[in-house]
Amino acid sequence: MQPLRWIPIFASAGLLASCAGKKAEADASPFGPTGIPPQLRQGAGEGGTAVSPGGNQAAAQEEALKKALNYNPATDLAWTDSDNPDAGIPELEEVWAGAGSGTLWLESETEALREAKKTGKPVLIWFNDKQIPASNTISSELLSTRDFENWAQENTVRLVVDMNPTGKNADEVYRRTVHNRELKKKYNARGFPTMLVVSPSSEVIGRYTGYRRGREDFIWGQMKQGVSVANENYKVWHSGLEKKGYRQWSDGKGRSIFAKLAHYKDGELVLVEPDGQRARTKEKNLSPEDRLWIQQQKAARGIQ
Repeated sequence: MQPLRWIPIFASAGLLASCAGKKAEADASPFGPTGIPPQLRQGAGEGGTAVSPGGNQAAAQEEALKKALNYNPATDLAWTDSDNPDAGIPELEEVWAGAGSGTLWLESETEALREAKKTGKPVLIWFNDKQIPASNTISSELLSTRDFENWAQENTVRLVVDMNPTGKNADEVYRRTVHNRELKKKYNARGFPTMLVVSPSSEVIGRYTGYRRGREDFIWGQMKQGVSVANENYKVWHSGLEKKGYRQWSDGKGRSIFAKLAHYKDGELVLVEPDGQRARTKEKNLSPEDRLWIQQQKAARGIQ
């Protein structure tokens, strides 16, 4: 059987996620003693592996490249079917079409984190209990205002975790209630309301618990500080993944995806995002810059 000519680019990437941040010690410092997570103070601390073109023997060249990159097809290429490795992978057009639904407050953590990784915006999580007066007050005095809405729309991905969810039937309400309680435990949300700023790398950057009437400017200021730190965190995380082969792909129409090339054959690509989600597309559907990059990679590896 003729061996498939893939373009293995880099070894698998792990998200540079770290543990959740500690509970704020006081209102004056709700984001920790420094306001900067350890990940930012220490730096990325990762190096890349340079890839040089090999000889003229395609098979030997590919084998040398795999060895140099510590390439492991068993882990680096996620097959769904050995006879049809592309089975079940959505088209990139479908992924783009489903992105950015315009919902103000998402209710799915998975969807919110995926959107954060796509856009680079941190997730603003609101743990809400309508039976607690402070939760209703922060909503009316801050979260529902036009100024806050405009700021949040531009700078964050919003997720609400409601302790009193609604649903189409009792089973759906029960499932959402249990799920939201698990999220409350996962993020160590104590008291209502609790607001969290979570970076795209899943690092909890800032938290604020409770609300007193007339404190909207103070809390909003803390959120802005958290978003600023999260943006720096994202730069470090993004840079580390670039060293592992992730890059920005686009179609030249303003739509893009941050992913690495999982495999390539005869003009068809499978891209994998940092969270493991995959999408397939054709080389002809990509931007001129992406098509040029693919041609350069093929030329470097002696692949026609």
